[in-house]
Amino acid sequence: MIKRLQNNDIEVSKKIRSVFQLSYKIEAKLLNATDFPPLKRPLENYINSETEFFGYLKDKELAGVIEIKHNNNFTHINSLVVAPSFFRQGIARKLMEFIFERFNSKLLVVETGLENGPATELYKKFNFKEVKQWDTDHGVRKIKFERRINNIPKR
Repeated sequence: MIKRLQNNDIEVSKKIRSVFQLSYKIEAKLLNATDFPPLKRPLENYINSETEFFGYLKDKELAGVIEIKHNNNFTHINSLVVAPSFFRQGIARKLMEFIFERFNSKLLVVETGLENGPATELYKKFNFKEVKQWDTDHGVRKIKFERRINNIPKR
């Protein structure tokens, strides 16, 4: 089941942050990152964030979270994390499908570390196209993907 998470509730934000921490520890290893800013994100940042968090619950446990910023024309996927104990169960895919169904955006954008194979494979499966690569100041090569929906009426 996927539901909106009330991140302004401290206990909910603690659960969100826990999943982020577990997932980002794995990503940091994939990227060979010794200094990984997502692991330094404080609890207050989750509580006060104006982004929207949606959680995938499995057996009443928060198994995955997708964080987005959305308006009528644009959806930015800020984060997509799955707790390691729930890897390879299709949770990230289900969260992505949920976002496509829930938000009718003409443009979706997401970034990840270039060496994060599972994430880049997932985005490519959903027809995201690479638009940019760059090096961060903390030594991680990043990649940006976009998925454009052309709502041109058929004749």
